[in-house]
Amino acid sequence: MDKEKTKRKSITQSKWFKVFTFGIWDENPIFCMILGICSSLAITNRLDNALAMGIGVTFCTVFGSLFVSLLRNLIPSRVRMLAYMTIISVFVICVDRFLKAYFPPISEAMGPYVGLIITNCILMGRAEAFAIKNGAWLSFLDGVGCGVGYTFMLILMAVIREPIGFGTLLGHRVMPQNWTNWVVMTIAPGAFFLLGVYLWIFRTIAKKTET
Repeated sequence: MDKEKTKRKSITQSKWFKVFTFGIWDENPIFCMILGICSSLAITNRLDNALAMGIGVTFCTVFGSLFVSLLRNLIPSRVRMLAYMTIISVFVICVDRFLKAYFPPISEAMGPYVGLIITNCILMGRAEAFAIKNGAWLSFLDGVGCGVGYTFMLILMAVIREPIGFGTLLGHRVMPQNWTNWVVMTIAPGAFFLLGVYLWIFRTIAKKTET
């Protein structure tokens, strides 16, 4: 009996871990599902903006998925998209108010992209693909995993774009004084090129690990 309980516990923990890590690697929102591209191109020219967006999206994904899961038996199928947006918008407003109150420069720099989290493909996708079909705990873990995976990619882009484009990192000078800033890395075309490089690298690694 003890062995059976131990086995079941091990299987359950394995499932929890798999759900959590799926969003970080196997179903990473950016390099696997190609979601959230607009924000990843727009706000990763500075690391502080990338961190704020990543944390904000993670917060909204986690609690949006959690509440969709908790209310899944009460949401009529014909209005589920509207219900997702209503639930998600509550947490997006919290993020927007928090940034405006405590980090006005970041809020101003990010502009409309905070409000657009409401229609972010990542949040809507996880609500429809996972949260509406699974329990609260698994939906919570799925939200955390996808949020962490998204934030990871934003940080990777920002730590390249900000030093090359502005010569700084988190506002502190990291490049030599005679460094010539690459203006292209501060705008969307440079971000698009960098994202393409990352997609190539990570998908190549993914294929090698599968074989």
